[in-house]
Amino acid sequence: MNNVPTEITTLCAALAEGTRWEILTALGSEDLSASDLARALPVSRQAIAKHLQVLESVGLVERTSPVPESTSGSVRYHAVGAPLARLAAQLETIGRGWDRRLATIKQIAES
Repeated sequence: MNNVPTEITTLCAALAEGTRWEILTALGSEDLSASDLARALPVSRQAIAKHLQVLESVGLVERTSPVPESTSGSVRYHAVGAPLARLAAQLETIGRGWDRRLATIKQIAES
């Protein structure tokens, strides 16, 4: 019964924390540094760095090179959509299965 792909459980565990959703949403719009994210969100830069480490470990964010004209030289991060697309496809499959089951139950109840 426990044949859930590891990637799904890993992604869900990483996304189970609200701040990580906020980080991922922000990075979906533009590449940002940990300092940029700490200024935009109500958490410390150290906490942002830990959240980024978790998101990076499951493939949801990647580091990019510092912007050449940047004087800070800080590493920037960007969101990676492919893992979320795979998760969405799996959830869609599960949803279709439940829809079929519920339709069958409804049909039985109405007959």
